[in-house]
Amino acid sequence: MWRRHLLRRLLPPPATTAGAGSAACPSPFLRHLSIASTPNQSTSLASSLATALATLSTTPPPATSPDAYFSLHFSDVRPTNALLAEALSLSPPATSRAAADLFRFLVRRRSLHPSDGALSVVVRHLARRRDFPAVRALIQEFPSALGPDTLDAYLLHLARAGRPTDAVKVFDELPGQLRTRESLTSLVSSLASEGFPSHAERTVKKVANEIFPDDEICTVLISGYANAGKLDDALRLIGETRRGGFQPGLDAYNAVLDCVCWLCRKKDPLRMPVEAEKFLVDMEANGIPRDAGTFRVLITNFCKIRKTEDAMNLFSRMGEWGCSPDAETYLVLIRSLYQAARLSEGDEMMTWMRSAGFGDQLDRKAYYGFIKILCGIERVEHAVKVFRMMKGYGHSPGVKSYSLLIEKLTRHNLGDRANALFREAVARGVTVTPGEYKIDKRYVKAKKEKKVKKRLTLPEKMRLKSKRLYKLRMSFVKKPRRRMLRA
Repeated sequence: MWRRHLLRRLLPPPATTAGAGSAACPSPFLRHLSIASTPNQSTSLASSLATALATLSTTPPPATSPDAYFSLHFSDVRPTNALLAEALSLSPPATSRAAADLFRFLVRRRSLHPSDGALSVVVRHLARRRDFPAVRALIQEFPSALGPDTLDAYLLHLARAGRPTDAVKVFDELPGQLRTRESLTSLVSSLASEGFPSHAERTVKKVANEIFPDDEICTVLISGYANAGKLDDALRLIGETRRGGFQPGLDAYNAVLDCVCWLCRKKDPLRMPVEAEKFLVDMEANGIPRDAGTFRVLITNFCKIRKTEDAMNLFSRMGEWGCSPDAETYLVLIRSLYQAARLSEGDEMMTWMRSAGFGDQLDRKAYYGFIKILCGIERVEHAVKVFRMMKGYGHSPGVKSYSLLIEKLTRHNLGDRANALFREAVARGVTVTPGEYKIDKRYVKAKKEKKVKKRLTLPEKMRLKSKRLYKLRMSFVKKPRRRMLRA
């Protein structure tokens, strides 16, 4: 016994539960240091930078210069391309010049490497405001940072702003190491996609001795002419490309087919199947097979002129050419079937789309489009069914879906269901603004008026009695036969 007491006095006491817990978990200070670079803090830093950009863009601006302002508030920031991109995405478009000043500060003061990825983010932000002088100044100030991403963003936004001549001028002023086939393809793609294929073709012909065009550039040019509705120029370019020993890609032929269908829909929709068949025969004569994009173009144009049955026949014949429908084809057919009030076939097509592996394309936006079509043709019950289907597949409805269904249910004199839907939206945290909707007269049940038997006066009774007696006397009189009159 005395040995046990002696050992207890000599040996240190065992660690208590609290002591063990304090040894296992770090101190609050260490815990704070361990979460210093979490995503939440980077997001808060990006929002602080966005607030600073908005402050510098106010009128009147702060008394200090932008460089001094950033040095005062963000002297310990470790900049990255992701942080810069997030800060600019959170800031309003009016902060263009302040964004350029922020980029200069981060490069000069905070050792941000002026790379192509960092400069392209700032160029997109400036070009969205159409502040092209600031973009040119940045590129001249940091010429080593100019790369493919920055050049793509610059050329695309110049074309979107309706400045094709400036875009061609930027390409002409590029240094020799950047005047490559990739940069020419980027220029041609930007101009052709924004409706300036003639400028792109002139540029390609001008630099043909330096950079000879390939199949990709020819395909982009033909698609640009076709998308602009210039069918003659597209067919001319196809002929020139074939004579030059190239073969345009399938995208070019599909774009020309879409242009043919568009022109027929505009002038004479009944001629569209004939003209489309002529172009398909020409494709097969030149050895160009049909693909899923070809069928998508045809099905889309058939659905636009309300020939849903022809579109369904094309859909069923896709297997003859070894093609499988893509997600866009399914979505177009579902919308067309709902528009034609073929509700069960539309639901079946949605099931086929999921079984084909395109269930992820049935997102909230697609479901809202279906609901809008069904409400437009006054099929509110089926719209509610599609709405429940959307929730069943894990898509949370938005403000537009709830507002549209509440309005339609109210107009159809289904106020109880509309109120239940409004309460559901409030419970889900969706801010739906209540409004006053008039009930459609077609859905209001008319009240049947009870006919009250009127008590007749004596003169009225005598008048009715004389009428009955007259009819009774006349019933015994022989009616004369009607003779045929000679013409």
